[in-house]
Amino acid sequence: MSDILIVDDERDIRELISEILRDEGYATRRASNSDEAMAAVEADPPMLMILDLWLKDSKLDGIGILMSVKREYPDIPVVIISGHGNIEIAVQAIKQGAYDFIEKPFNIDQLLVVIGRAMETSRLRRENIKLRKRESGPAEMIGQSQAMKVLRSQLAKVTRSNGRVMLTGPSGSGKEVAARYIHTQSNRAAAPFVTVSCAAIEPEKMETVLFGQEGGQRGVIPGLLEQAHGGILYLDEVADMPLGTQSKILRVLVDQTFTRVDGAEKVKVDLRVISSTTRDLRSEIGAGTFRQELYDRLNVVPVQVPSLAERRDDIPTLARHFIDVLHQSQGLPRRDLSEDAEAQLQSMNWPGNIRQLRNVIERALILGEGSGPIEARELAAEAAGEAEEGRVVLAGGLATLPLREARELFEREYLLTQINRFGGNISRTAAFVGMERSALHRKLKSLGVNTAAFSGGRGGRDD
Repeated sequence: MSDILIVDDERDIRELISEILRDEGYATRRASNSDEAMAAVEADPPMLMILDLWLKDSKLDGIGILMSVKREYPDIPVVIISGHGNIEIAVQAIKQGAYDFIEKPFNIDQLLVVIGRAMETSRLRRENIKLRKRESGPAEMIGQSQAMKVLRSQLAKVTRSNGRVMLTGPSGSGKEVAARYIHTQSNRAAAPFVTVSCAAIEPEKMETVLFGQEGGQRGVIPGLLEQAHGGILYLDEVADMPLGTQSKILRVLVDQTFTRVDGAEKVKVDLRVISSTTRDLRSEIGAGTFRQELYDRLNVVPVQVPSLAERRDDIPTLARHFIDVLHQSQGLPRRDLSEDAEAQLQSMNWPGNIRQLRNVIERALILGEGSGPIEARELAAEAAGEAEEGRVVLAGGLATLPLREARELFEREYLLTQINRFGGNISRTAAFVGMERSALHRKLKSLGVNTAAFSGGRGGRDD
């Protein structure tokens, strides 16, 4: 896709336009009828097409060629030229997706301006596709835990096929990363990866977003299915897809064709579909909110993505990965993790899974204390906030100690806290903690606590 295809039944016109464009630095090809034009497009889609409406000895006229090209190659801008132009024909051409309409005899300067704009439109579209691919997110499967080894093994098997995959797992566990990994390792890696966020699209707009639309002032508007042609369509949170749309997606899965909203022509696509959900689709089927037939089509290869709690060994590796990513993308300081911070992270509860871990690391880097390693105290608020009911969250340093040392440290800190709480009064402290006063004195002595440090230096009070 690097040249301009000129389609006109008059040889002199073809040669004239080609010569003008070559003088401007454009590469060109020429066709005199619909057969030659469609063969040229199929052999190598051009960056732009200049198309005459009236073609002698041609199976299709200009409108017919335009409709075929926009159906199969919607990103190619088409400039219509005609010596029989009128408002009705121009409007019809624009409705069918033409970029612009120029009457013969045309002004060369006008033609060059229109072509320049159309070429810029084509360039921007291709750049947007490249940017979407580049910014679409990571596809690296990070971690060496047993759960990740099992997941990697499952994904390696499905990348070699064209089968549909259903990814299940809790929110934030990395289902989209797994889908992108399949894409990058498959024979479709050079083709688009298009995400459909079923939960984020308004139900009444879902079909237009997916299938595109015909008519109106903007002509043909390609949908996400056409944008994913040749590549992978990822249905994220597929349980949120409206029932009416489910039946139409089912038809696409069966014969790989669909009709745009307000359109009549069938559009053919080549897609591999990967879907994901956090919900139990069998329960959704029982409730009548998800179609059994669609489930059967999507769930060819089910793959469970583990939660972060199932792969705690990977947490330090993931945390350091996010530190590097945030340093490169946001310029945040590249800090290491202290041993007690690692232990703190591994002992925390992670209901938000990997997404939550990234947020915690980002917050620690933004609010961080200096450029040294991240310490457990910088994560203390996160640990306290994520504690499960009935659990005590250990400080990072405590979590790194053997049981005996951790118990002694805990007892010392606990008893010092209670003595301070009761103003140094040993009797009240002993009553609260459930010990005899003499036993508490012995325990404090064994822990190296000097009771004389309390009550203004007069020693702990027993009254």
